[in-house]
Amino acid sequence: MTGNRPEASDPLPATERVRLAVYRGFARTGRAPGVPELAALNALTPDGVRRELRALHSSHDLVLDPRDGDRIVMAHPFASVPLGFSVMGARTLWWGGCAWDSFAMPHLLRDETDVLVATRCPACDTPHAWVVGRQAPPPGDQVAHFLVPMHRVWDDVVRTCGNQRLFCSTDCVGGWLRRTGQERGYVMDLATLWHFAADWYTGRLDAGYTRRDPAAAGAYFAQIGLHGSFWGLPDRGTGTGRLP
Repeated sequence: MTGNRPEASDPLPATERVRLAVYRGFARTGRAPGVPELAALNALTPDGVRRELRALHSSHDLVLDPRDGDRIVMAHPFASVPLGFSVMGARTLWWGGCAWDSFAMPHLLRDETDVLVATRCPACDTPHAWVVGRQAPPPGDQVAHFLVPMHRVWDDVVRTCGNQRLFCSTDCVGGWLRRTGQERGYVMDLATLWHFAADWYTGRLDAGYTRRDPAAAGAYFAQIGLHGSFWGLPDRGTGTGRLP
């Protein structure tokens, strides 16, 4: 894990220095750094930090609370609010932003050989936990259900992430959809979820990281074996990933 403090003399733009401080702070402590802390770390005024946070929110590098612009809600894969997952490392506890983000944690946090991801099935409240590492997917018959298609993710990203959940089975997914009146999204097994998460956030703790553009994201989805309009890809007709 990269945890060096960005210095005011760094030849980096202020926006990138603040981004690094946010992500590295989350990675190191499990919490979002506040405006005073970010100002001290980057030799900026509080208003200067707020300006950079707004820029990072606009570029989808982090998510600010619409009711409190000083509060960072998410910096994927990290979250400062509970969205259904806890992720426990050797010494640090994080909120996982969603199933995707929680499974991504050990791939991003190089000091963590593996993490314990815990959640409850949204349909029946059964508790589930997996030791997720970098070598291979964890065993289990559970499935992930993603409710919101990729082209709508940023309409309400907190709702999107709060509905990327892990269920006992496809039967539980169906029961939850009927009870909540939601349309089926996309279902994948644990192996697909693990492969999906493995390389998505690579480099996010490093200086100069840039988000994938839509074409690169689509290529990544296709490489993992995802398909259909949900991902902006050709449809193979099943709406599932690696499931029978």
